[in-house]
Amino acid sequence: MKSSIPLLLAFSSLSLLFLLFLSSKSKPFSPPLISLSSSSQKPSSPSQPRLKIFVADLPRSFNYGLLDRFWSLSGMDSRIGVDPDADLRADISAFRRRSLERPPYPENPLIKQYSAEYWLLGDLETPEGLRGASFAERVYEPDAADVVFVPFFATLSAEMELGWGRKLGFRKKEGNEDYRRQREVVDRIRGSEAWRRSGGRDHIFVLTDPVAMWHVRREIASAILLVVDFGGWYRLDSKSSNGNSSHMIQHTQVSLLKDVIVPYTHLLPRLKLLENQHRDTLLYFKGAKHRHRGGLVREKLWDLLVDEPGVIMEEGFPNATGREQSIKGMRTSEFCLHPAGDTPTSCRLFDAVMSLCIPVVVSDNIELPFEGVVDYTQFSVFVSVGNALEPKWLVNYLRSISKEKKDRFRMNMARVQSIFEYDNGSPSGVGPIQPDGAVNHIWRKVYQKLPMIREAIIREKRKPQGVSIPLRCHCT
Repeated sequence: MKSSIPLLLAFSSLSLLFLLFLSSKSKPFSPPLISLSSSSQKPSSPSQPRLKIFVADLPRSFNYGLLDRFWSLSGMDSRIGVDPDADLRADISAFRRRSLERPPYPENPLIKQYSAEYWLLGDLETPEGLRGASFAERVYEPDAADVVFVPFFATLSAEMELGWGRKLGFRKKEGNEDYRRQREVVDRIRGSEAWRRSGGRDHIFVLTDPVAMWHVRREIASAILLVVDFGGWYRLDSKSSNGNSSHMIQHTQVSLLKDVIVPYTHLLPRLKLLENQHRDTLLYFKGAKHRHRGGLVREKLWDLLVDEPGVIMEEGFPNATGREQSIKGMRTSEFCLHPAGDTPTSCRLFDAVMSLCIPVVVSDNIELPFEGVVDYTQFSVFVSVGNALEPKWLVNYLRSISKEKKDRFRMNMARVQSIFEYDNGSPSGVGPIQPDGAVNHIWRKVYQKLPMIREAIIREKRKPQGVSIPLRCHCT
């Protein structure tokens, strides 16, 4: 009898383990919406690792000095026929421009959507005593740094040329002020000892505008590029792969391995979950109908959806009137359409998140910021171009989504809104940042790439002189 007791206990233990195993198998694993460590939600402490950044030595004329020039411009942006910054421009020009060490960034939506360059440099310019929440630590010797930040407002430079330069002169070099600045920045940076030591692999360029550094991007392709997506950066077709285009770089030179996808700056105000009200419209879109390249799908979608009940398709521009229409449209709609345009993504996606309007992404080649930290499938709907272009398919699919699921999506969106927020509340961009905002998440993504960057630098050092190894990586 006694000998049977251990057998009975052993059998009971095995049975319990088997039941636990079945229980675990019956509930499929679902990753968390935001896999943030506790350190990302709290101010940095001396015991936590931080990204050490050296700011390259560039004259003020390449960053805040460019803002001086912007605020002294006369006339309106030729692309939109209005000046959204007219009142502030008059104020700054008449009273304060000479005394502003760090002028504000433009409110012009064509420029503001790319303002990451302003907020990232603002964090690095903030006195160390006010930077306890930042994951970045500014150092003042290149040898002490993990990376070198290039403080060039490349987007502002490009947008000033596009909006106030010679008509159709952007792609030309002669008489192009943006090209002159690009050329000088690249010559200064590539001529530095820090660049020669690493081949530029540990240098950071903020290139949120798809045309930023247009004429010289092949010369900085080895660096860490902070971009909103890879649209317009390279083409895989045989014509451009021969290296005969100065503004397109080979697809092997940009990669999620070394570069960082960053958010657009949202243009619409944030709606809190408690402020959310009933939504009468099924699907909303406001923007330009006609686009180029991958954006041709937008025209086809427009024609399919424009007459559908419960769908609003508005053509318009984000000027003052268009902004108010967009706020109303996004806040009263269940879903907001996000089709590809000239590039795979746009600030419309982040405006939708801020408006708690469930994004419907129709862009097969889209790349999104902070994936691995944010699971977009928990608050967005992704639809292939093929399905979206089938008559009635999209509206029928959206109508089939339950209220419970839509409510859950909106709750999840509310949780991630702060991650896409750059603004620190300071009109100069200099000041304490949000611990869980976009700036810190960008620094963290760069930090995650350091081992690969260091390995690439060391591998390059041991190559015999004159040996050239072709780039092979095409990583997604």
